[in-house]
Order: sequence, then structure tokens, then C-alpha cells
Amino acid sequence: MSKIEIIETTLRDGSYPINFSFSSMDTAIICKELQEAGFTYIEVGHGIGLNASNRGLGRAAETDEAYMQAADSVLNRAKYGMFCIPGIARLEDLDTAAKNNMDFVRIGTNVTEVESSKDFIATAKDYGMFVTSNLMKSYALSPQEFAKKALMSEEFGTDMVYLVDSAGGMFSANVRQYYQAIRADSEISLGFHGHDNLSLALANSLEAINLGFAFIDSSLQGLGRSSGNAATETLVAALLKLGYDLDIDLLKVLDIGQKYIQPLITTPGRAPLDIISGFADFHSSYMHYIQEYATKYSINPALLIIEISKIDKVNVDERVLKQVAKRIRDHEDVYLGRFGWNRYVGREQDSF
Repeated sequence: MSKIEIIETTLRDGSYPINFSFSSMDTAIICKELQEAGFTYIEVGHGIGLNASNRGLGRAAETDEAYMQAADSVLNRAKYGMFCIPGIARLEDLDTAAKNNMDFVRIGTNVTEVESSKDFIATAKDYGMFVTSNLMKSYALSPQEFAKKALMSEEFGTDMVYLVDSAGGMFSANVRQYYQAIRADSEISLGFHGHDNLSLALANSLEAINLGFAFIDSSLQGLGRSSGNAATETLVAALLKLGYDLDIDLLKVLDIGQKYIQPLITTPGRAPLDIISGFADFHSSYMHYIQEYATKYSINPALLIIEISKIDKVNVDERVLKQVAKRIRDHEDVYLGRFGWNRYVGREQDSF
């Protein structure tokens, strides 16, 4: 079987539900434990990535450099990296990363905005970093259009393109369709990052691996934004049962998750709006707008998520959201009573 690499994202994506509160000590301790368990790639830092705290996108417990230094101080076999969204991050943040021996960087752009990654890819490659291009909200484009963006990333010099199910709404068949579209034009290495809004992150990760994706993301206990990610413990167990030689100690992984991450999980069960986000392909970063306008117009937020996602699966225009909220307020009984749920999928906005 081909070699599979897991990027362990607990210390980055897992920071969302705990308000970016991992400390330098947490980072050092968990990095060391993950290295000892056998992981090669460990992602750390603010959930939104480099310079996010300075941009007012949630104040992390530490500076970017403090997270870098914590990881670098304990890792001698495993590699560490961070997330980088052009426009939030600056090129000089990569200078700081290089100074602190960062091994890899994940350059995240909305799938419709890949052009903004060019200079960041070039700078990171000049520093000798391993670069992945994480094309966020991948589902917003058809597989064929996505493949064009993957080719663009490859032309910019990235080492790997990531299919990113940011809303957790993909099925395994969708993963296969995107893979086939990319492979029609390119042999670039591929990674997969799935969210678990419809409880399909593990199934989709296994499908990606079966297809030939080289890197898969996961986090301990599935800790992550919205409904979280594929759980590292479950992913490792499944891959070992399938016969993959991961060189990862499953019992130690289970112990790390139970000891350090389980105590941080305070929300039982599945949040209804997280499930609706997967249903509608809605990115949870805009959830505060949904809550605001659903409250303002006394409407069901689930309906607002569904309707706004029909218009744009990448961004939320607040002016359009207001118009949609008003329309639902004026006709909510129709939205709730006239349509079966299956009829919402793929429908255009109805006019009244």
C-alpha cells in the first residue's frame, strides 16, 4: 500500500472551539507527544493562520512566533507548519516562519481566489518550505473548474493541492469526481481536509486515500471548527485495520486524545446549525451574521443558511443576507410548509 501521511491539525484547527487558547506550553507538550506517537507533520498556531490575531480575528493566547518557537523547541523528527491566508497573512510573516525553522506552510485561499497565493507560494519555496495549496470551499466550483484552479496552483509552484470540504457537505462520490477531474490534467500530489457536519469526514478521508491522495488532515477527538474534522484516533485505527503501515502508535494516540483534548470538549452532541451547514454547503465563519439577522427578523436561522447558500457558497454579502432574511420573514410559513427538504437542494431562490 502507498504511504499515507496524516497532518495532525489539533493545535491549529482545534483552536477554533476553544477560542484560540492553546498556550505555548500546550503546544510544546502536545507536539512532543504527537512526535513520540509517530506523526511526521504537525500543524500549530491560530486557527485562521498567520497574523490573524493582529487582524482582530480572534486574539490567540500567544503570538505566531511564540507558537513557532514552542514547536521548534521540542521537535527533532517531526515537522511543524502553520496556516497562511493571503490578505490576512503578510509575506513578512513567512520571513518570521523561516527564521524559526518552520518546515511547511499551508496557503489557504477560497477556491475562487487562487491568484492571491502566487507570491506566498514563491516566497515559501524560496525558503525551502514544503507548500500545500488549500483551496477552501472547494465545492463552490464544479470538479472541472476546480481542476483549473489546481493547475494554476501547480503553475505557481506549490508542492500539493488540497481538496477542502470546508462545510462538511461532500459525499465520497464528490471526492471521486474532483479527483478524476484533476487527474485528467495533472499528476500533482493531493491532500484532503474534511469537516464532519454530516458525519462523513472519515468516510471521505478513506475514499480520498483509496483514490491515491497522499495527505489527509485530522485532529484529536475531531476537535475543530464547526462540527470538527475527522478524528485522528478513528482515522489511525481505520487505516491500521485496513493494513496501512503508518508507523503510528495507536494506543499512544488514544491516550493523548483522552488526556489533553477530551477535557476541552464541552459541547455534547451535534449542533443543529452545523448539520444544516453541511446540508447547504455553508461556511461557519459567517454564522455570526446568520444569528444576527435571524434574531433581528425573528426567523429560523436554518432557512437563512439554506437560502443564502443558494446564492453564494464562498462569501456572504450582508446586504443580500438582509434581503433574504426579509423575504423569509414575510413568507416563512411558505418556506417551512410548501417545500420538502429534498427540494431545497440545488433550487434557485424562489420569488413571491
